[in-house]
Amino acid sequence: MNRTFHALMALFYDRLFDRLLFRRSLVQWRRAAVLGEKTDLGTLRRQRGQARQLRREIDQLLYVAEGRLLSPEIGQNAIRKPLHADWAWRPELWSGPITPPGIAAVENRETFGSQATVFHDCEQNELTIRQVRNCRESDLSPFGFRMDVFRFDGSFLSLVIDLPHEATQGLKLRHVIRMDVTVELEKPLEIFARLNIKHGPNSEQLVRELPMDKNEMTVEFDLAYSKMNEKRVERAWVDLIFEGPEMNQIILRDVTFSRRPRAEL
Repeated sequence: MNRTFHALMALFYDRLFDRLLFRRSLVQWRRAAVLGEKTDLGTLRRQRGQARQLRREIDQLLYVAEGRLLSPEIGQNAIRKPLHADWAWRPELWSGPITPPGIAAVENRETFGSQATVFHDCEQNELTIRQVRNCRESDLSPFGFRMDVFRFDGSFLSLVIDLPHEATQGLKLRHVIRMDVTVELEKPLEIFARLNIKHGPNSEQLVRELPMDKNEMTVEFDLAYSKMNEKRVERAWVDLIFEGPEMNQIILRDVTFSRRPRAEL
């Protein structure tokens, strides 16, 4: 009985100390922010370094915590994949929260998270991107990606997704890479998917048009039709290319990739 009582008291004081320490730290950083305009440059430089270290750790905690707490009940790792698939993956943009969650007036080569980049050649830039929360019962991914395109005077708009090392590890010409996409559009437009594989000094490209007859669509890249050098594969990425996106809202509710060996004939 005494041991249980002492353990509970120790836990109580530990939590009390943690709360007091947190409040003290919060007050210190709030004061540093308020006095930032008058702080000497040496101190300000040191505070900036400390703040960046804290932000990295806080962002990582938020990524994990919000990913777990906000995910659909069926789980953020649920992926529809074909029979005999030896690899399946959902990019971070659809699997967990990213910081910042949105960008206005998106520049060319604007990165969004660590695996996605937006490319365009717009001069009058009226493009915004945002990570949105999926809440429908049918959603397998906790997050989606939304693009709001207003005036668009460019000739191309694409979202580039870098595939992880696991996608190219042991990649052979007998493999088929599959992409599953769930899309919502304000008005119809053409979307193309281009798989790029860098092997040595060369890059192989396979292009497929997404069938727009339904929201959930699948495209497959059969590497047997490529000239990929199996021994020199370095990395791979996919371009999602949007034709005529002006005055449209494009929501990619989910994007997943998988890989399977082609059936031998």
